[in-house]
Formats: sequence, structure tokens, C-alpha cells
Amino acid sequence: MTRGRIRAKLRRSNLYTFSCLKPSSTETDGPHSIQGPGFSRIVYCNQPSMHKKKPLKYCSNHISTTKYNIITFLPKAIFEQFRRVANLYFLFAAILSLTAVSPFSPVSMIAPLAFVVGLSMAKEALEDWRRFIQDMKVNSRKASVHKGDGIFGYNPWQKIQVGDIVKVEKDQFFPADLLLLSSSYEDGICYVETMNLDGETNLKVKRALEVTMPFDEDEAFKNFVGTIKCEDPNPSLYTFVGNFEYDRQVFPLDPSQVLLRDSKLRNTAYVYGVVIFTGFDSKVMQNSMKCPSKRSKIERKMDHIIYLLFTILVGISMISSVGFMVKTKYQMPTWWYLQPNNTTYMYDPNAVGLSGLVHLVTALILYGYLIPISLYVSIEVVKVLQATFINQDLYMYDEETGNPAQARTSNLNEELGQVDTILSDKTGTLTCNQMDFLKCSIAGNAYGVRSSEVELAAAKQMAIDLEERDSEASNVSRQNNRTRDSWEDGASEIELEAVVTPKDDKDRKPKGFSFEDKRLMDGNWMKEPNADVILLFFRILATCHTAIPESNEETGNVTYEAESPDEAAFLVSAREFGFEFYKRTQSSVFVREKSYPSGQPVEREFKILNLLDFTSKRKRMSVIIRDEDGKILLLCKGADSIIFERLSKNGRMYEEATTRHLNEYGEAGLRTLALAYRKLDEADYISWNNEFVKAKTTIGGDRETMLERISDMMERELILVGATAVEDKLQKGVPQCIDKLALAGLKIWVLTGDKMETAINIGFACSLLRQGMKQFCITAINPDTTAQDSKKAVKENISNQITNASQMIKLEKDPHSAFALIIDGKTLTYALEDDMKHQFLGLAVDCASVICCRVSPKQKALVTRLVKEGTGKTTLAIGDGANDVGMIQEADIGVGISGVEGMQAVMASDFSISQFRFLERLLVVHGHWCYKRIAQMICYFFYKNIAFGLTLFYFEAFTGFSGQSVYDDWYMILFNVLLTSLPVISLGVFEQDVPSEVCLQFPALYQQGPKNLFFDWSRILGWMGNGLYSSLVIFFFNIIIFYDQSFRAGGQTADMSAIGTTMFTCIIWTVNCQIALTMSHFTWIQHLFVWGSIVTWYLFLLLYGMTSPTISGNAYQILVEALAPAPIYWYATLLVTVACTLPYLVHISFQRCFNPMDHHIIQEIKYYKKDVEDQHMWTRESSKARQETKIGLTARVDAKIRQLRGRLQKKQTTT
Repeated sequence: MTRGRIRAKLRRSNLYTFSCLKPSSTETDGPHSIQGPGFSRIVYCNQPSMHKKKPLKYCSNHISTTKYNIITFLPKAIFEQFRRVANLYFLFAAILSLTAVSPFSPVSMIAPLAFVVGLSMAKEALEDWRRFIQDMKVNSRKASVHKGDGIFGYNPWQKIQVGDIVKVEKDQFFPADLLLLSSSYEDGICYVETMNLDGETNLKVKRALEVTMPFDEDEAFKNFVGTIKCEDPNPSLYTFVGNFEYDRQVFPLDPSQVLLRDSKLRNTAYVYGVVIFTGFDSKVMQNSMKCPSKRSKIERKMDHIIYLLFTILVGISMISSVGFMVKTKYQMPTWWYLQPNNTTYMYDPNAVGLSGLVHLVTALILYGYLIPISLYVSIEVVKVLQATFINQDLYMYDEETGNPAQARTSNLNEELGQVDTILSDKTGTLTCNQMDFLKCSIAGNAYGVRSSEVELAAAKQMAIDLEERDSEASNVSRQNNRTRDSWEDGASEIELEAVVTPKDDKDRKPKGFSFEDKRLMDGNWMKEPNADVILLFFRILATCHTAIPESNEETGNVTYEAESPDEAAFLVSAREFGFEFYKRTQSSVFVREKSYPSGQPVEREFKILNLLDFTSKRKRMSVIIRDEDGKILLLCKGADSIIFERLSKNGRMYEEATTRHLNEYGEAGLRTLALAYRKLDEADYISWNNEFVKAKTTIGGDRETMLERISDMMERELILVGATAVEDKLQKGVPQCIDKLALAGLKIWVLTGDKMETAINIGFACSLLRQGMKQFCITAINPDTTAQDSKKAVKENISNQITNASQMIKLEKDPHSAFALIIDGKTLTYALEDDMKHQFLGLAVDCASVICCRVSPKQKALVTRLVKEGTGKTTLAIGDGANDVGMIQEADIGVGISGVEGMQAVMASDFSISQFRFLERLLVVHGHWCYKRIAQMICYFFYKNIAFGLTLFYFEAFTGFSGQSVYDDWYMILFNVLLTSLPVISLGVFEQDVPSEVCLQFPALYQQGPKNLFFDWSRILGWMGNGLYSSLVIFFFNIIIFYDQSFRAGGQTADMSAIGTTMFTCIIWTVNCQIALTMSHFTWIQHLFVWGSIVTWYLFLLLYGMTSPTISGNAYQILVEALAPAPIYWYATLLVTVACTLPYLVHISFQRCFNPMDHHIIQEIKYYKKDVEDQHMWTRESSKARQETKIGLTARVDAKIRQLRGRLQKKQTTT
């Protein structure tokens, strides 16, 4: 607290020109006009009792991200279950089973339906319970709230009400939207980090009204009252309109006084605020969307298959009904043994229409096994087990945080294998938000020898690529193997050096400084040819900023509280170079400069005359100082494009070399700033300062414009000093992950709230952008605001930019050319309107890379919706903050990063991981496996149910459309529940076409999912055709074999129970042998389930036959006495099983020999161990197994190789 009080004496608002300093008179300039709809909210400060009754009773601060609550669970969950067409059908069948028309007992119809629906609802309840627990963690956070009489106590967030006075301390989140009343700084300034809201990492300055600044301690609120009248809840993060009534005066409010929920207090000991918006009224929750109910594409397609099967079911039921009517009308009167004159309406020859209708209902129930009720429950079980494997994957476990990957919902596992477009947040997702000073250019000379992460990764990739090409050109495979082995050993050593050695260095170096170059360290810069320019460069780093130093009294070390990580990195670097900024007063900054060769520090004071702070519009900041010699200097740092256009003729001496260095730094993925200065005459400065002070004290709407114009006048005629290059540290493995995802054929969009320059730099760092890639920067013009058709003019301009860009892409003839689209949030507002969004999407889809910057959370969601609906392909959104919740919920799949900043993204997500790099394994391995498992499992399910169900139809037709089932009721109940369920579950859980490491080596295998090769209509209909063929073989072979053939030793022929049991045995053998042929990967579990199911059938038949005839009926002792002793039973089983499975065996053999798929080739290579014996072939095949891409490290390497070859060819041509 001591340090906080010392620091609080500094009136920090004097440091700022644009952000927060406003003349005190503006507070009495006049309140906002708060009238009409949208401005009805009234908040009585420190009077919570006023908000306990309507109309002033607002929503509570409790939030919920669950799908259900206690009241809605039953109706909503039942609705979710009966959205599935099959469940609706079986509900209808279960009701009819209670009537006399049902061919089955009610239990056999109701029990499976209740089991399936109950299990699915239990799974939904469990997943929603987990969301509820996470919500409770947020709602139970504690906040310090005024209890009365100047006493503060802790309340959970969910108990906070509108009007409460809340005290928030450093590094805490704001529990609701607050009006800032005061802070630990005496001028009411506080710093806020809004990364959770807009993705920006630089701190925002907020400023309390001057009238409330004295309320800076608990006791001051004993008798405090006031009234706020403001706008109603809305999702706009950057606007706020309201008035504050206090002590019979009215003061206008604006966004600079509002602290938004889920943003964090930084660099400020504490603040006091009054609650304006709570819970779902807060702006961050207004930006969130209702938790959607997501269904995978495969599940939606399953409904269409169910419709098809239902059509077949109705068709064969109609045939059966017509057949029954014909039999009843024309043949039944002659069947005297049925007593046609004494019958019911169900068999009345005189009312065949009614009898036919009744029989139609019977047939619909009888053939219901065409539609597999157990399919849904089997899929639920399989998906839960797949999710368990995802959760327990050690390769996606983050040791630093202790967080594993988590499948928060298992409904979308297979969707992971069909992703086409990834929409990613930037800050906290791709980057660590840690800046390291790495290189610099001073007086046209480049300094800094350490490579950036992007350079290291690209160099390694290029070396591997070149080595592979060299090995292809060589004919001696053994030599190649030795070369490759030695390279791999070397590559691993290089990787160790690149990772471990810098880490050791960083243990010795402070955070934010990774620079290495002896020419500038330890005073060696004084020996450089332009030592005076280098001196100025270091002084700019040490003085041109708004940071506050904090000294640790015990160690004497100085730490910096800066608005952005870049600024902190500059100050740490200046200190390492021997220029330590250690003290700031209201009018001066103090720097300790080491003098060489003694190394003793010399304390220097630089008087701050003016500070022109950074804004996103200005893209630069300047400080005007007076040094100890009395000289007045303007020191400036900013974007190189802005600085270069302000250089004087004499100040461009180093422009060409610096530009070259800046391009190199940009290619290396570094963030760059240019540094310049200007010497000022005393008279010129005094004249300018008078104008500047006049503008600062102006009251009116044009104050900001005047300040910008006057600042711009001074920031001219600059002399270039150099440039800095800072590495925004990417999260571990991000470039490699993006490269692998690109090679898998995935498109990657970046949606960030950061400014355009930062987003572009990260684009280069991630290899989403590269040198030579043509960039389309779509920006909105600033029209004359008085013109009535200004919006129309802006839209026309944006439309023209999009049209021109699209035309350029169409006219481009170079097949290797790549395009990138970069667009900001303001322009997106127009581009996302109905009349332009498809034009924008068309351009975006044609570009290799898309970066949307300065976007709001709502715009992220809208862009995601546009891509999802406009392309019709699967989208995945990934982010880590509350600002990403909208797009995570809108995308087909939402992935949350369980990182540093809160848990909002994780709570809204379908899957959570700790690092972006784990996305590679989640998609390329688990996504690929889950898609193929579920697709094969569903196709097989329809196959086996068609093979089984149609035999019922054939038998009914064979027996005069009597409605008679050839199988015992218990056979039919156990068919899906026990005898064929476990093998199909093992297929869905354990099947692997290739191992995980091969999935990563052959990323193009992933495209089998987006192309839907395993669940297209040709494959589905093929499996159905196989089921039809099997049903015909099973029925007719058995009928032909047993029809006239003596069955038992005494010469008896087979009765219905014997032939039915034999047919059922053939079905069990056929479907289980078929699934064994389908599997590529066997474990003991699959063997146990497949062959165990066949054994289980015989055990059941034995035990069932041993029960009382009142239970077993015609199946009494059927195995022991009738079937087992008859050789024809075993011959028929063998013959039918071989005949049913032979066509599939021929088909897959033909396909593997003449038209193999990618995984077939890899399986054969692995089976014959060619991957070990012939490394050259394995390398060649893996290099082929990647999608052609224009983003990622591989694309960058390929472009570099083409460039080098072009130069070589040009050189050879000239020589």
C-alpha cells in the first residue's frame, strides 16, 4: 500500500492529451438530453432498497449459460429427444402396441423407447450440470459492497444489485457495469484491461467525474446519494449516454467513466463504483447469445435416411396391406377353418377396407425394425466414450496449468472431422501477450542477431524440405537413410538449442528483453560510427512513454506499469542498454545513464513540456522535452507509414536502409515502430504551445479535432533515427499448428478486436501472411457527415473495393499467387448488411487468408454466421475471452481456450483446450477418427437392420400377408439390445484406419471428412443395398434348404420356430462377420465383442430353451433337441454367412487393388513395414499427402524456394 500511496500523488491525467483530460468546465457544460425510448433507466446510488420494487427492480447479477433449469428440463429435453424422427415413430408404435392390432407385446415396444430416451436425457442433464457448476463458480465470486454507515463487506457477485457501491481492488474483475466514482489516484484515473471484451491488451484509461473524486475511502460513502439517468441495456461496448445528478447539479456521463463487467482493474490500487447494469443487462452479456442446441451434419443427415427408411417402411406396409385385402376378399371366404362367417372387423371379407387399414397399422409396427431405435442410444454411448478418450489424451494435457482437453458436449465429436473453416481470436489464443525486444535498426544499421520464432521455424522447415528433395534426387537409398538419420539427429539438436538455450538466457535476462548483439551492449555502442544517433535512440526509448516506475524498497529493482506490453518492453530494453527510467514527477522524467568506461550511472532530468499520446487514429505518440542543456526536442515513435510521411528532406538519410530492415522484420513476424525526432526553436515552441493550451481548454465538440490538427502541425519535419522490432510471443507451437491445419486443407480466419497493424504483424508471425502475398485492405471512407446520402456513398465505395479485389483475383494468371483480405470493424458494419454480405463472402472465400480487426463481439458472431450459412460448410470458432463467446456459440463447433483470462469462453464452448497447438491433434487425429467411426457405425447399423427387418416382410408375404412374425419376441428384443450392440459400439470407439502419428504425418487424410467420403449417399445406399442382398440370401436360402428337406433324424421337416431360429442364427453370424471385415484395427476388446456376441446367441438359445414352455413357448429345448443335432442347421449357417459376406469381400479387395483410398495405401505400407525399411518412400508419400495451401510455414518455404530458384535461373541465363 505504501507504494500505491506514493504513486497516487501523481496526477496522471496531466500525462494525456486525448484520452481522458478534459477541462473541468465540461462537466457543467450541460447534461445530455435523456428522453424518449431507449433512455428510461434510473439508478439511485447507494439506495438499493429503491430497486426492490418495479418499475425500478432490474434483473439480478446472476448469470446462467445452461440450456435447462429445473422447470424447463423435462419439456425441453423431451422436445430435443422427439426432434429425432425415429423416436417419434417409436413413440407412435409404442402407443399402438397397447392395442389389439400390435403383433408384439407392449413391453417389447415401450421398454426400448424408454431406455433410449431416458439415457439420452440423463446424458443431457449431466452435461448441463457441469455448465451449472461453472456458472456457480462465477456467481459465487466475492466483491466488496457498501453495507451502510461507511462499512464495506463481501457479497457474492450474484447478490449485487443496481445502485450498490462496489470497491474493486487491483487485478480483480469488475462484477457488473459500474460508474467510476473515484480511484486510488487523487485525480480519479484508473487503468482497465479489456482483453476479455475486445481482445486488446493495451490498458484503457478511465476517469471519474471531478465531483466524485473526493469519495476515495470507505467512510466517505456513509451519507453519499445520487441519481443516474441513462440509456437502457444495449450491446454497444464503446458508447454510453447518461447524466449523474448530485448535490442539485447534473453532470454528463460518457464511456470514459464506465467500467464494464469482465474487464479487469490494472495498475491501480483500488476504485469505487456504483452499479449501473447487472447480469444479463450488462454489455458483455448483451453481446452474448443464447446457448444454442447444436446438431452435427451427420445427425441431421440421419434424419433424411430415417425419412427414406420410413418411406420404404410405409411402401412395404402398403404392399402388405393390399396383399392382405386381396387375400381377405377373395380367398378367406373359402378357408372354412377360419370361420369367415364368424369373424371380427380385423378379418371381415365384407369390410376389406377397414381390415386393410387395421393390417396397415400392424405392418407398420411389424416392420419397424427397419428403423433402428437402438442406433441413437448406441451413438450416445459411443460419443461419451469418444469424449472420454479426448479428455484423457496426454498429448493434449498442459503441464503448466494442469488442464487437460475437455469435451464439454459429446454431440459434436464427428463434426470435428468435417471442419472447413477455423475462425480464431488473436490475443490469448494465438499469442501469449508477451513482448520481447529482439532487433532494432539505428542510423541505417541493423542490430540484433537472435532469430525470431518464425525465422527459426521457417529455417528448420526449409532445411527439412531441401534435404527431402536432395534425398529424392539421390539413387542410393542406404546413403539417403544415413543422411536423413543424421539430419534428424541434427534437427533435434537444433530444436533443443532453439528452445532450451534461449530459455536459459531468459533466466538471466529480464522479461521483455531478448536482444543479443555485442555491438550495443555494455557501452560498446559508443564505438559505433553513429554513436550520437544511437544515444538519441536510447533516450527516445527511455522518455517517450506514459509508464510509471515502481521501486522495490528491499531489492532496489524498478518495475514498470505501462499501458501496453510494447511500452514496458521498450523501457526494460532501455535499462539493459544503460538508460534506466526510474522516476517520474508531474513535470519531469528521470533517467540513470551509465557512463563508460566507468559504468557509473549519471542521473539526468528531462522536463516534460507536452505529451501527445497514442490513439488508434493517430498511430503515433510524441513527447516534447527540455534536456539539461536547455534544448527543446520533440521525440516521436509510431507506425513507419505515419512517421515516414512526416520526415523532412534532411531527415531521410536512413530511410532506404530502415525501410529494408522494416520489411525484413515484418517477414520475420515482428511488430515494428519507427523512431524520429525534431529540434525546436524556443520562439516556435512558445507560439505552438499557446495554440495547444487554447485548444485543450476549449469547450465544445470540435475540441478533439483542434487538438489533432495542432498536434499534427508540430509532428512534421522529423528526422529519422531508426526502428524497433518487438516479438509478440506466439503461444508454443502456433506456427507449426497452423501449418499442419493448412496442409490438412483447412481455411483459417483471424477475428480480433486489436488494431489493424497488430493483426497484420501477427498474421506474418503465424505465416497467415507472407512477403509477396497481395493484401486487400478494405476500409470505409470518411464522408461528409452533413451529406444525406453519406451512408450510400460509403457502401458504394466499399462495394467498389470488393468488386475490384475480386476482379484482380479472377485476372491473376500466376498459379502460385496468394491473396489476403484485411478488413476493419467499421467497414464490416456495412459489409455484413444483407445487400453486400454475399459479395464480401465471395471475396473472402477466394482469399487464402482473412483477417478482421477492430471487430466487436457481436460482429465476430455475425461473421461466423455468414461463413456458416453462406458456405454451408462446417465452421469452428476458437477463443479465450468473454468477447469470443458469441462466435463460439454461433459456430458449428466452439472451442474455448482455458487460459489466463477467465472461463467465459470455456463455459460457452463445446470443447476446451489449454493451448491453440492442441487444436491440431483435436481435429487431425480425434476429429478424423470420430468422423470415420460414427459414419461407418451408422452405415453398418442401417445395413444390419435392413438385413434383419426385410426378412420379416418376406416371411409375411410368404405366409399370405398374415402379419405373422417368424421370430420369437425375445429374439427381436435382444437383436439390437444385446446380440449386435457391443460390436458396433466397439467399432465406434476403437476403430482406427491409421495410428495417431500417421494422421499427423499425412494431414491430407483429414480431407476425407470435409469431402464426406464415408457418409455420402452413394456409400449409404451401397450399405443399404448390401443389407437388401443379405436379407434376400438369408431368407430364400433358408426357405429353399428347409422347405422340402427332412430336418430331424425321424424325417420331420422344419416348423416355423426351427426355420425362424435358423434364419436368426444366420443373421447373427452374417452381421458380426460383416463388422469384422469392416474393422481396420483390432484389439482384444473388438474380438471379445464380435465373437462373444455370437457365443452369447448360442448361450441365450440354450438357457431360453431350458425355461418353462410357458415362457419359452415354441423355443423350448430348441437348440438341444432340434437344431444342434441337425447337420443341415450348421451347413445352412455356414453357406448363408459365406454367401452374404462374399460380395463385400470382393468389393474391398477390388478397391484396394485398383482404386485404393489414401488410408489403404498407408495401411499396406505399415503392414509390410515399408515405413521402417524404406524411409525414402515413406518420406515421399508423406510429402505428397498434404493439401495444396498458400498459408503456413510450408507455403512460406515453398515461396522462398521458388524465389531462390528464380534467382538462380536468372543468374544462369545472364551468364
